[in-house]
Amino acid sequence: MANKGQNQLKIRLATRGSPLALWQAHHVSGLLQSKGIQSELVLVQTRGDQVQDKPLSQIGGDGLFTREVQHAVLDGRADVAVHSLKDLPTLQDSRLSLAAIPKRGPRGDVWLSPQFGQFQELPKGSVIATGSLRRRAQMLHQRPDLKMVGLRGNLGTRLGILEKGKTPDGCSNLDGMVLAEAGLVRLQLGSHIRHAMDPSWMLPAVGQGALGLECRANDSSTMTILAQLNDAETRCEVLAERRMLAALGGGCLIPIGCLAMIENGVLLLRAAVLDPDGKRRIAAENQGPDSSPEKLGEELANILMSQGAGELLSQIPLTQSLEATP
Repeated sequence: MANKGQNQLKIRLATRGSPLALWQAHHVSGLLQSKGIQSELVLVQTRGDQVQDKPLSQIGGDGLFTREVQHAVLDGRADVAVHSLKDLPTLQDSRLSLAAIPKRGPRGDVWLSPQFGQFQELPKGSVIATGSLRRRAQMLHQRPDLKMVGLRGNLGTRLGILEKGKTPDGCSNLDGMVLAEAGLVRLQLGSHIRHAMDPSWMLPAVGQGALGLECRANDSSTMTILAQLNDAETRCEVLAERRMLAALGGGCLIPIGCLAMIENGVLLLRAAVLDPDGKRRIAAENQGPDSSPEKLGEELANILMSQGAGELLSQIPLTQSLEATP
């Protein structure tokens, strides 16, 4: 399972090396420490990290930011893969187990701009940077007059682009961008946030704000340790969201927003499927006892399909976009 040092088991945590990924790994390390368990980090570079000069749509599909981290666990270099859960494909590798989902952080998206305090106040034709097809489609559905440009890089890179006020290619003035709240808060960059985007129409990505901890499916001792970090409410929400996405036949390649919340034992699940340009939006919700999250997720997917989501999804090339943290 883990390395023995000074007669103490040490859990090896595989992680990407970006500032946010390292925060996540250190956070998990702290959770383990609170249980009296030592850990160490194993840094892994993913395909998505290696190629920074091309749009994600040209590099490949699901797993760009998770596959190599998983391989570090499968080949024995590490015991646990630490993921931003929204990057983790819904198709589970049978050799791995999603052993724990710690308590979720902020799950929504936020507006950043050097000059416009409110997204809805943007002048016609404003230029917005985003690397997410989901965010792009939802913003265009609200404001079809806006111009969207692509965005790559970690949070520091993105905030640098925002500060310069130029699009990544330097050709146009940039009016703002939308990012996940969780990453900014975790890296103590919340002062850049102007306001939270309205969740009534800007639904987050599946699993946004949550972490996923995978270990080998046959590593029962590590699985038992990780179970101590699991947050039951977060796991319920995320399982519903991921099952909905899987039942739609999608991963992070398609413009789908989803939000699950539990209140008094009732799980409310809302989702929307859009075309890439935001011209069509199909939305639905489902609710029921939080004891059946995956059933509720699958039912919601069926509702969306009955309303025409399948037709929308069939028009989207599988390599068109990939949403990755942040």
